[in-house]
Amino acid sequence: MRVLSGIQPSGQLHLGNYFGSIRPNLELQSKAGQSFFFVADLHSLTSLKDPAALRQARADIVLDYLACGFDPEMSIIFFQSDVPEHAELSWILSTVTPMGLLERAVSYKEKVEKGITASVGLFTYPVLMAADILLYSADIVPVGKDQKQHVEIARDIAGKFNHAFGDTFTVPEPKIRAEVAVIPGTDGQKMSKSYGNTIPLFVDENVIQKAIMGIVTDSKGVEAPKDPETCTIFKLHSLFLSKKEQEALASQYREGGLGYGDAKKKLFSVFMDHFAPLRKKREQLQGKPDYVKEVIRAGTAKAKMVASTKMNEVKKAVGLS
Repeated sequence: MRVLSGIQPSGQLHLGNYFGSIRPNLELQSKAGQSFFFVADLHSLTSLKDPAALRQARADIVLDYLACGFDPEMSIIFFQSDVPEHAELSWILSTVTPMGLLERAVSYKEKVEKGITASVGLFTYPVLMAADILLYSADIVPVGKDQKQHVEIARDIAGKFNHAFGDTFTVPEPKIRAEVAVIPGTDGQKMSKSYGNTIPLFVDENVIQKAIMGIVTDSKGVEAPKDPETCTIFKLHSLFLSKKEQEALASQYREGGLGYGDAKKKLFSVFMDHFAPLRKKREQLQGKPDYVKEVIRAGTAKAKMVASTKMNEVKKAVGLS
């Protein structure tokens, strides 16, 4: 089984990234025959227009992955832009991708509504994502609920290419953990850097505390019973708990007597306890720049070997060889 995952270097890593993508992917790295983790820096150009910020974000995301448990002995990590086959395959796939398929992409419409420029790159984002996946013959693509449609589009594109040129691509399967399908942000919407509602992992403790204490709630008083099913604080707190612990906490909400202020303090405490060792590891890695560079260099070399082999197969299939 081959697993692939990518993340955009478009800002600080946050709780939604961790529980929705990174942790599930890292849990799979010990089970998969081969795991690929790539920094989707080409994708980030659709929204990030500051070169210095992009360079910093690229460097930060590698440290984040390593701090969260990425094992370079078991998996491959690399920058998307360092493997030119991603862009090359994206163009070839675009020639078999129906316009209607991309016009149905919900993510494109949502991002435009949020103010992101409606560029050609943003519109064809799913084609590049399909190239990312198909280039490495990924069987499983762990994603959040919001990315499921993009994997389905990749499946459709793979099917159309295979029908036109013969069996070339593995048709991938999205893997979504129901309990983390959508991680709510501090305003109750999906947690996203573009919405400005995130709880970052590796920033100053005061910034984290401010984000958590700023979670939007209703106006119920301390003694009033509260519905855990609709409470953002509870949903985020539950990510750190076992099923039994979740049920006990839910009872506290329903019984009343737990104010939102105290609930936020509990969430902040469990957050810091969980991420303390990861934050310490990241701090140590910052002092080992040569090691981090070698991890990327080795990962890129391995990724290029797989990507070039698949591109040779694709070129032969379409007549470019």
